[in-house]
Amino acid sequence: MTQKNLLRSLLALLCLCFACVKPAQALCIQGVCACTLATTNVAFGNYNPMAFGNTDTTGSVKVNCGGVVGLLIPFNIAISAGASGSFANRQMKSGSNALAYNLYTDASYTTIWGDGSSSTQIISSGVTLDALGLSPAQNFYVYGRIPGRQTAAIPGVYADTISVTLTYF
Repeated sequence: MTQKNLLRSLLALLCLCFACVKPAQALCIQGVCACTLATTNVAFGNYNPMAFGNTDTTGSVKVNCGGVVGLLIPFNIAISAGASGSFANRQMKSGSNALAYNLYTDASYTTIWGDGSSSTQIISSGVTLDALGLSPAQNFYVYGRIPGRQTAAIPGVYADTISVTLTYF
């Protein structure tokens, strides 16, 4: 093989190698990277059971990650069904009294935020760590809605407890 043919073969092999390169992916190993989350409550305030309109509000989930420079950290955020055990029929309680509500991933209140089961959605995202091994915080809004005209509602302080799970890999 001549030097010219050898050079062509090496160039073709090099081009083939670059064609097979995929975007950076990583597994987040303990000690190499870490992510944390912080939440703000979804607080509805006063509810008028005679009002025809819905009562809407927002909360948030903030994700921060850090670790090795250039590392890609994909993550998922899931939230629980709350005490009712049902994503479709979440309820806040005040003693034995209940008030229906739900939590959504979108401002149009069409996609229920859950754990990916029962037609619910999780939030999937990711960050690539900068030159300092950090990433800017990512904020995700939680859209809460109490449907109007729950005329059986009795005055009281209604609450539910939701667990937020951050899974990064």
